[in-house]
Amino acid sequence: MSELNELIGRKVGMTSVFDAQGAMVGVTVISVEPNVVLARRTAEKDGVDAAVLGNGTRKASRTAKPQAGQAAKAGVGAWPRNVKQTRVAGSAAIKAGDSVKVSDVFKAGEMVDVIGTSKGHGFQGVHKRHNFNLGPYTHGSKNYRETKSVGQNTFPARRWPGKRMAGHMGDVRRTVRNLRVVSVDAERNLILVNGPVPGADSAVVVLRRVPDRKAKA
Repeated sequence: MSELNELIGRKVGMTSVFDAQGAMVGVTVISVEPNVVLARRTAEKDGVDAAVLGNGTRKASRTAKPQAGQAAKAGVGAWPRNVKQTRVAGSAAIKAGDSVKVSDVFKAGEMVDVIGTSKGHGFQGVHKRHNFNLGPYTHGSKNYRETKSVGQNTFPARRWPGKRMAGHMGDVRRTVRNLRVVSVDAERNLILVNGPVPGADSAVVVLRRVPDRKAKA
């Protein structure tokens, strides 16, 4: 299944391990249970050469009838919890019902991108959200954490779009690039990448292998 470049996984947490040179490196442990191929898209029929991957389990009561029908047609049983479509070569020998393990796609020493959703921090002020300076604490000041002036003059008599203000922080899609694969545990379906990845523990992430990138020495 080397034709695939992406797999769906779940962040486990961070730890430290020793590499081949004996140096301690910080790694993120990602659990990548076998991804099942739900469908195979072709350029002739669907306009794109791709494979639909699924990971995780979903309750039967939470599965719509069309999804249950697709799962039965692919012979994979229940409809997975997480589904993603990824492009593959038109000549790739991938068909519905195949199961792809993490060791089939990734190897130690490769560079990968990890896509996930960052941690949500709720509603935050400008000091934490945009790293604004604090106001004075002395002489009766009461605005040391406030936004200060945000308005304009008579023209345009409104705030410009993109004005940095207080608001919702985090919980956005982020991609961390050029993470080196430290090791792959085929028996436990684990992959260790050097560095942090977006999201809290147990968050769903997507690992993407980019063949034209080489690992750093």
